[in-house]
Amino acid sequence: MIFLPILAGLVMLFFPISKGIARIAGFIVSIVILVLGIELFLGFSGTGTMEYVEQRSWIESLGISYSLGIDGISLLVLFTCAVLFPIIFVVFSTRSKGYYANLLIAQGAMLGAICSTDIVLFYIFWEIMLLPIFFMIGLYGGEKRLPATIKITIYTIAGSLLMLAALVYVGVSHHAQFGEWSFNIVDLGRLDLSGGFAVLAFIMFMLAFAIKIPLFPFHTWLPDAYTEAPTSTTFVLSAIMAKIGVYAVVRFVIPVFEIEFARYALILSLSGVVGMMYCGLAAIAQKDIKRMLAFSSASHMGIIALGVFCMNVQALTGSLFQIVAHATSTGILFLFVGLIEERTQTRTIGDLGGIAYRAPIFATFFAIAMLASVGLPGTSGFIGEFLIILGAVKFNIFVGAFAGTAIIIGVCYMLWMFQRVFFETANERTENFKDLNLVETLTFLPVILLIIFMGIYPQPFIDRIEPAAQQQIAKFYSIDQTDSTDTIVQTPGLKNHKN
Repeated sequence: MIFLPILAGLVMLFFPISKGIARIAGFIVSIVILVLGIELFLGFSGTGTMEYVEQRSWIESLGISYSLGIDGISLLVLFTCAVLFPIIFVVFSTRSKGYYANLLIAQGAMLGAICSTDIVLFYIFWEIMLLPIFFMIGLYGGEKRLPATIKITIYTIAGSLLMLAALVYVGVSHHAQFGEWSFNIVDLGRLDLSGGFAVLAFIMFMLAFAIKIPLFPFHTWLPDAYTEAPTSTTFVLSAIMAKIGVYAVVRFVIPVFEIEFARYALILSLSGVVGMMYCGLAAIAQKDIKRMLAFSSASHMGIIALGVFCMNVQALTGSLFQIVAHATSTGILFLFVGLIEERTQTRTIGDLGGIAYRAPIFATFFAIAMLASVGLPGTSGFIGEFLIILGAVKFNIFVGAFAGTAIIIGVCYMLWMFQRVFFETANERTENFKDLNLVETLTFLPVILLIIFMGIYPQPFIDRIEPAAQQQIAKFYSIDQTDSTDTIVQTPGLKNHKN
């Protein structure tokens, strides 16, 4: 799953093949990854431990290994990456072979980052997956693609350098405490880190991942990048890459820095809530439907991050569930907007109208994805948001109340947009709007059915992620052995520590 798309993408780049052949080859490779992803999902037992483990010694003198594995935390992120990529190759056919090659390389690198249990290996895949995005925006984006590319590059390079420095710190700390090098997350979870350097390393990791999520106030690169990027690139950024930022916090920050994470959890949760509200209000003011969805995506990423920061099983399970729900709803909405732009040559909300009367299938699919995005009961978006709000109220009643209010904002701008685009009077741009053809309908239909299935019967997904979530949250309630002469401070969500 990791190296097939990377190798296929490199072959496309260096061999003289046509755009059509590249598109067909990319689709075949993505279908193979989809089949493997479904097989992996169905064969996953959900015991809370790592499954499908593969480990090879790589740089033995530094304890760096080629170490892979999947548990309930990484399963749904991987499943999302496998399910959504084939749609791109079916729906959009106007790109060069280089674009399709970069898509495949990005998919392989993302899968590598999701599966890595060695933090150095994760860092390598993390860096690789940024390169195709850089080229896809810089070479194939809109009129203002260069400023958007520069902005996202500066942000991501800064975050990567901070992560590298923090990574070196935890590796050196492991060698100092245990006399051997290791960057495996299981070994790093045994570290006893304290003091100013530990706090600084924690902040460095969080900044790197907050930029990628993006978490307020590090979201300013997102509206420009999402708007200027080709629609399928925006889809990849929103549906998958942002989720890897949340996943990385759960996989690599919490096990190593649980004390620091718990200490600053309230501040982090407030950042998530403020981001939800700010981006939601900003979405209302947008005239460009794609830019509106960009702010909407940032707002929804705020609630997904909030679920991680609340430090209880309900919220974390909701966040992991919402990763798939958000990817399949907002991600599909971006693709639908791409079709609207392709058929009307505009993304301005005021220039659209009456599409529902010309394209009922398209309007129905758009409505289902939109309603899932705002959390309508019976859709996948409701389950994840309900669990997160439940966990947020359990964590802090005020945080939960503000999060619930921010969700209502999302309902307002989404319904307002839908009414104007689909039910206003048609004009010269939309009067000949074509409905989805048979191929497009069959391409989107499985994702629409998945949205409904996850909303009606979420248990198969929850059963697979909840055991891993419980194990992760248990770290916050473990009791350290201390001398009886010391004063013990017991704080919910924080390891007992000496005062």
